[in-house]
Amino acid sequence: MSGVADTMDGLSRTDPGISPVSKSIPDANLRNQHRLDLLFRLATRLFAFLVLLLLAGIIVSLLAGSLPALRAFGPGFLTSPQWNPVTEQFGALVPIVGTLVTSFIALLIGIPVSFGIALFLTELSPIWLRRPLGTAIELLAAIPSIIYGMWGLFVFAPAFSQLQPWLTATLGAIPLAGMLFQGPPMGIGVLTAGIILAIMVIPYIAAVMRDVFEVVPSVLKESAYALGSTTWEVVWNVVLPYTKVGVVGGVMLGLGRALGETMAVTFVIGNAHKLNPSLMMPGNSIASALANEFTEAVGDLYGSALIELGLILFLITFVVLALSKMLLLRLGRMEGQKT
Repeated sequence: MSGVADTMDGLSRTDPGISPVSKSIPDANLRNQHRLDLLFRLATRLFAFLVLLLLAGIIVSLLAGSLPALRAFGPGFLTSPQWNPVTEQFGALVPIVGTLVTSFIALLIGIPVSFGIALFLTELSPIWLRRPLGTAIELLAAIPSIIYGMWGLFVFAPAFSQLQPWLTATLGAIPLAGMLFQGPPMGIGVLTAGIILAIMVIPYIAAVMRDVFEVVPSVLKESAYALGSTTWEVVWNVVLPYTKVGVVGGVMLGLGRALGETMAVTFVIGNAHKLNPSLMMPGNSIASALANEFTEAVGDLYGSALIELGLILFLITFVVLALSKMLLLRLGRMEGQKT
């Protein structure tokens, strides 16, 4: 028996199928795969750090450019409504208010309209109409902002000026809120800018809502319908709770677009550095102020004040995104506690 074992051992050592060279081939492949995986991880990490470096570079450049204005005006820059390049007195209150008010008007109009569009596309629309209507919504998002601005100035503003006397006569008669709708029917102003922004953000919010509504399992909706629920009850009690994180994300996407929009707002807001309680009157936003005046800024203090406006817009956007992230995390924790 020992002779047979020795013979088999000799054969195994001389068998080319299990030679040392063939054994080294899988080891070499594993080493190559390990190197490629390490290279991939290093490359993706480099890309991530490049984004952080770019963000840090933007912040540093904004801070460096706004230092003269920060030294000259201090915190009062945020609360001052003055903007006089001749006397070099600058304040950011009017652009900040204009940015926030127009964005609020855009969301006030855009959220319910987007919700209705997404609801119709996912629950009520005939099958043959869903694709062309959804494509039309997506095409609206692809239209350049300057086209919206030109349309708003040459088409919407003249038509809206015919409607403004009726708004002043009806809504202007409401106690306390009536001052928001007072003023001459010029067609341009803060309200016009807010409406144009609403038209621009509706495709983004509607597209996100439609996509998240479509991921709701059909069995959940069919079960609710089987129990006698109406379409509204299914949407309110089944679809929205299941997709609330995605809906909030879509709203935040629209808000980010509204806060940073430049050309469309520049065409229709009126570009007046004057604080007025009426939405019918011209105003200004941070983005439109930068677009109108940056190329004409004469003097270091003037340019620094505009750069500080850019820094403020960056901070506003950062705060909005941070709050939305906190809200999404809270909604996720609440969902985890329920489950």
